[in-house]
Amino acid sequence: MTGTLLAALAATGALLLGAGFALGRLAARRERRDGLDLGTPVERATFHTLHTASLAAPPLRAGLTEDTARKAARRLRPLLGTDALALTDRTGVLAWDGTGGHHAEQVMEHVAEVLASGRGQSVRAGCADPGCPLRWAVIAPLTGEEGVVGALVAYGSHESAVLVRAATEVARWVSVQLELAELDLSRTRLIEAEIRALRAQISPHFVYNSLAAIASFVRTDPERARELLLEFADFTRYSFRRHGEFAQLADELRSIEQYLALAGARFGDRLQVTLQVAPEVLPVTLPFLCLQPLVENAVKHGLEDSRTTCRITIAARDAGAEAVVTIEDDGVGMDPAVLRAILAGERPQSSGIGLSNVDERLRQVYGDDYGLVVETGVDAGMKVTVRVPKYRAGVHRDAP
Repeated sequence: MTGTLLAALAATGALLLGAGFALGRLAARRERRDGLDLGTPVERATFHTLHTASLAAPPLRAGLTEDTARKAARRLRPLLGTDALALTDRTGVLAWDGTGGHHAEQVMEHVAEVLASGRGQSVRAGCADPGCPLRWAVIAPLTGEEGVVGALVAYGSHESAVLVRAATEVARWVSVQLELAELDLSRTRLIEAEIRALRAQISPHFVYNSLAAIASFVRTDPERARELLLEFADFTRYSFRRHGEFAQLADELRSIEQYLALAGARFGDRLQVTLQVAPEVLPVTLPFLCLQPLVENAVKHGLEDSRTTCRITIAARDAGAEAVVTIEDDGVGMDPAVLRAILAGERPQSSGIGLSNVDERLRQVYGDDYGLVVETGVDAGMKVTVRVPKYRAGVHRDAP
């Protein structure tokens, strides 16, 4: 990531060098005409270039498609000051901006060698129309994590070393945005894979035991059997929803209540649960399905590994800029050395349901300062603390 950011800064600096002189002269003429003091020509050129680049970046961060290329080309052509600009992928022209649209049919012939070699070049446009201003084309490769993904083609009236340098630097800047888009996509896929892993950890034994417990009430207490069946349906529907990386704390707690209702039907009075939730933290957003695995872990180590009654306390409180959720049980606990191995990914997930997965997701979203805090010991129970920033840019609640 550091290398990518440095490349982005270098490309932006080159853009300023390439466009600064022309934009500075234009700004100076406008200042003299309007009588305004908007800074030196270099300052105005810098601001204008950065603003234009900032407008082109968001579309490119969504990847290289016809729609994103069209939006980006409209912003990039003024930076280069060319008569026309084209963006391609490896199979065809994605966008054309400017005059001489009849050249679009020949673009892929010109870029074939660049796509194969990864080296930019300057070629004659080969236009038979004497009135067409497009005589030369500068072709620069667009790269991603897997190599050349397309090309940027800048058209001018004559061969120009300045245009070659400017087009090359703009192409590098575009490539940085495309690489960032690939990183965003990789992150999204990783999160989806982790959620699928958490869903897979909803033990088949839990499903079987829940249905068996429901069946046991069908004759003796039909009304309770009906209520438990509805709880089971709602729990599975929420756990296997298809959309949304984040959820509100209220939704996560509701799912936990459903899980505990099903567990209570199996364990009866052996399972005692206390909920202490501050109403002001209910709307807080947090990663989807990050609390249920911790509660499942508490039930497993508190009841399934012990023959005594287990008490589980779930608390959510307001801590200023953060919401703090604790899940505590008085079960068999765990050797701290074993816990460290689980969180480090050195022990199989079956020995610690979801702990390492949840810890890693929290760190990815909020940073290393927000990993799980676990207090435990052999025969000493376990207390897991989750801290979540209440306000964080870019984190929004997604509808289920």
